[in-house]
Amino acid sequence: MGSSVDQLEDSKVKITVEVDESAVDEAIDLAFKKISKDVKLPGFRPGRVPRKVLEAKFGQEYARSEALNELIGTNYRTAVIAHEVDSIAQPEVTITKGEESGPLCFEAVVVVRPEITVNDYKELKVTLPPLEVSQEEIDGQIDSLREQASERNEVTRPAISGDYVTIDLSGSQDGEPEESLTADDFTYEIGSGFIVETIDESLLGAKIGEIIEFEGDHPNEEGSLLSFKALIKKIEEKSLPELTDEFIAEMTEFETVDLLTEDTKIRIEETKKHQASNMLLEQIGSELADLVSEDPPETLVQEQIQQQLQEMAMRMAQQGMQFEQFLEATGQDIESLAENMKEPAARVVKIDLALRAVAKAEGLTVEGADVDEELGKLAEHFNQDQQQLEEIFVENGQMLTLKADLLKQKAMQYLEENVEIVDTEGNAIQREDLLFEENPDIEENISENIEEEPTSEDNEEEEKSE
Repeated sequence: MGSSVDQLEDSKVKITVEVDESAVDEAIDLAFKKISKDVKLPGFRPGRVPRKVLEAKFGQEYARSEALNELIGTNYRTAVIAHEVDSIAQPEVTITKGEESGPLCFEAVVVVRPEITVNDYKELKVTLPPLEVSQEEIDGQIDSLREQASERNEVTRPAISGDYVTIDLSGSQDGEPEESLTADDFTYEIGSGFIVETIDESLLGAKIGEIIEFEGDHPNEEGSLLSFKALIKKIEEKSLPELTDEFIAEMTEFETVDLLTEDTKIRIEETKKHQASNMLLEQIGSELADLVSEDPPETLVQEQIQQQLQEMAMRMAQQGMQFEQFLEATGQDIESLAENMKEPAARVVKIDLALRAVAKAEGLTVEGADVDEELGKLAEHFNQDQQQLEEIFVENGQMLTLKADLLKQKAMQYLEENVEIVDTEGNAIQREDLLFEENPDIEENISENIEEEPTSEDNEEEEKSE
């Protein structure tokens, strides 16, 4: 087999493939064997009908047509993998020679992933939250520890925010009493959130023995009104323990308040740095998408939507929920859900195209050593032999995807190292102050495609069994 690729306009290429006559004859012979297995003729067992009988009944043209279809599919795929054609649609195939006799020659015109130009990517500026830890943030963390050991003390004063009130509650929906909204000795912390927001302002200043009334819109049923009456039976204030070394030693692994404070500051700081690092990648992607003026190919957008739907279904299955149950519970159908995903999916495609454009503009390349290193990581992750894994990638046509992912990672790394990073006050943030984690995208993107294809020995065993 020989093949070549010619670039056409409108992000298309023409793949020309030639198959010699001996390969065509072999494919025709295999086609007759398959026909022999599928047909039933009087006097012959399935699979034992002589070729001459089949030729007389069906004609050689039928078998040749079946053989050419098989050859076109197989050789097209081989050519796409060999020339690393990044096709994004089904090809338009034209047989130019050999439809009736002799060697086969065909042309396949296919749409490939477009190459775009991204201007102004060198001027990107990303804004992140400040990395400094405030005293309020430290106090908030430590106060949550004090909250765990808090006590309630009954008071006789009017209720204030943060108090616990014990009430007999009765509710109605659209004027009709509703048992599910009725409860005796119901304890509620003012400010914690309820079915209707008006409960908090209604309880502020309330006194023991008082009956208060409040109402609000039903949160899940538009146009429906919920009404409540509450008898105030008890008011309790929350008392936090004093922050002492003794309390800290009893509640934590630290001996003093100062040691806990220092550790809390470090942990908040690390969390902020990790969050800022992740946000940096998201912001770079978002800024890149805004630089892409062209509409992304609909084929790629739909492919991204399908991928997102599959990932959503898998996550739900892991949680024990069927995708159909989710759609029913949310009142959606698959078409409306996919339509809602279209805009974010288009942005993902734009980011993909933009990263490839940056890589090309900066002359970034993926070397054999890069591929070997990544295959080594993947082989270790999936507990497979590296050479075997590489063969699977080549056979499945996934090597192009692997190289593209590595190239996009290099483009993102370039942007991480070169974009201007400032906080909300306009102060520069140093890259060394951020904490980056290893990006697992490659493993996530291609793990589901690592499926070992049957070997020739497997096929031979299958044929014997048949």
